[in-house]
Amino acid sequence: MGDHAGPETVTRHTTDPSSSKLGQAVRLIVCGCTARTALPVAAIVGTILSAINEGSLLVSGRPNTATWVRISLNYVVPYLVASIGYLAALRRTD
Repeated sequence: MGDHAGPETVTRHTTDPSSSKLGQAVRLIVCGCTARTALPVAAIVGTILSAINEGSLLVSGRPNTATWVRISLNYVVPYLVASIGYLAALRRTD
């Protein structure tokens, strides 16, 4: 991931009127501006979800490709939710 931007960098990007709010959010998430907040959340929530939902397959030694896709999504979804929450809270402070 790239450099983590502080709130002042995120604020500058989100006030750019030249693009849509969704486009701005996607760019900020992809460039890693939300990573400092979202990664710890995704690590904790993703691990808990993976243990609950896929733990028996992992322990039995029978995970397949679909299992690994589900485990990946257990981390991606919380990352996106935490990122969107971060951006929404930041926008409210502007």
